[in-house]
Amino acid sequence: MTGITAPPATVSSYAELLQRVRGGDLGPDPRTQRISVAFTTRQSVRHDGRGGGYRNEVLSLRLAEATGSCAVEPGELPADAVEDCVGADVARLLDHDLTAVRVAALDAYLSHALPHQPAQGARDYPLPAGTSLEKSRARARAVVELLDVRRGGTVLVVGVVNSLLEALRARGLRYIPCDLKGGTTEWGEPVRRDAPAELDRCDALLASGMTLGNGSFEPLREHALRHGKPLVMFAQTGSAVLPRLIGAGVSAVCAEPYPFFWLHGGPGTVHRYGGALS
Repeated sequence: MTGITAPPATVSSYAELLQRVRGGDLGPDPRTQRISVAFTTRQSVRHDGRGGGYRNEVLSLRLAEATGSCAVEPGELPADAVEDCVGADVARLLDHDLTAVRVAALDAYLSHALPHQPAQGARDYPLPAGTSLEKSRARARAVVELLDVRRGGTVLVVGVVNSLLEALRARGLRYIPCDLKGGTTEWGEPVRRDAPAELDRCDALLASGMTLGNGSFEPLREHALRHGKPLVMFAQTGSAVLPRLIGAGVSAVCAEPYPFFWLHGGPGTVHRYGGALS
């Protein structure tokens, strides 16, 4: 395998990242940066040929040319959250009562200050035009290629996406599917609800950026760092946040800023950081 070079870790934890952004260490003073547009995106999907479907809701904040996002459980976001963000400065939103607002504001700020470019360690990966399922599978390949795990290894998947499980199967990898919603996978496998309880059973972790929004990210990062396990993040939520933690528990990120692959059928791009490619 050939390693992908990336800049040294900017910070050692999510808390330190917040502290440095608040202090203006990573870009302009957040008190001078105002959100011009705030919006939500809701979708429900059932891919052709798949037995089940899912729903998404995402809060997005626009700062200059950048958009930051945080997924929430459908219906969880208060009706006035969007209006509360418009015209507000980033510093205020980083202390907002709602976790989703705090994460989206941080993501917008870092997308603006440290955009997805080679200078920041990003490598563009094109997604071809196609159906929703074709694009989902293309994105899954982009994510799973970042895992440095031998055939037969076990991957803890936090945030179940059937296309990702399918890609892991194709590589001869076993997996433990976890999601707060529970349920079953496309193949009838039970989905665990308690990811921390499964950590000792895995060789590597593959987790959604949604873990930033629901507060479950730091235990995953700390476990990966403590035990030297690969932690690959697939990030629509916090796509510009998680690359700053590479080398501090996170080993790779497939960053997908707005607009996401499921919004349109045309070609797109994700940005990969760190990890290893076969």
